[in-house]
Amino acid sequence: MTMIDLNCDMGESFGAYTVGDDSSMLELINTANIACGFHAGDPVVVRDTILAAKAKGVSIGAHPSFMDLYGFGRRRIYGEKPEDVEAQLIYQIAAVQGMAKALGWPITHVKTHGSLGNIAAEDARLAEVCASAIKAVDSSLTFVTLPYSETMKAAEAAGLEVACEVFADRTYDDNGMLTSRQEEGSVIHDLQKSTDQVLSMVKDGFIPTVGGKKLPVKATTVCVHGDTPGAVDVARALREALSKEGITFAPFKSPQL
Repeated sequence: MTMIDLNCDMGESFGAYTVGDDSSMLELINTANIACGFHAGDPVVVRDTILAAKAKGVSIGAHPSFMDLYGFGRRRIYGEKPEDVEAQLIYQIAAVQGMAKALGWPITHVKTHGSLGNIAAEDARLAEVCASAIKAVDSSLTFVTLPYSETMKAAEAAGLEVACEVFADRTYDDNGMLTSRQEEGSVIHDLQKSTDQVLSMVKDGFIPTVGGKKLPVKATTVCVHGDTPGAVDVARALREALSKEGITFAPFKSPQL
């Protein structure tokens, strides 16, 4: 029997601004990656998202970013010293972990957001910084990484648990990296195309690329971006399609209470 985790990036509202339908998404997913305040989120949003996830039994993790509220963490602004980025990551992870501990629903993992994650996937030094920051906060946390990435290599080298993540709503290049959001068609909006891609990755074990390649993959978790239009419909369609194929759902890691 094939089992998979379905995760979503959430807690991305900020002050008076609401991003995503987190309450509906929590009915469908197994794991939530919670914004830490640098690309989105604030203390109240973090608290409320953790409590909502706890009520549904959804595992949670920290979703740190470059310091980029203006660009939602998706601008390629990496220019800081590596040790300064490490400090930013430790700060974010520790903040969400502290809030989660206070609320009785500990985090299980860390997943880098947006530009930070994309650059680290190809930049070995930045990938090492990410792994080092996670290990400095809590070496028992799982590092959610892309296959074929420097972050996966860095996580394994640091002795961290790794969860291999694939995406339902993003296309892949022939190197196994996510295609840039600047490219047309990089975000998948068609439900059937999204479902077919996930079935290929989860059931058949191959990532279909924009160049026509099929790259082997052993997926641990599938991501649906909470801020993507129609994200709840995508998650619901994925659950239905995968269930029909005999695939079951469970978090890749449960909180240690």
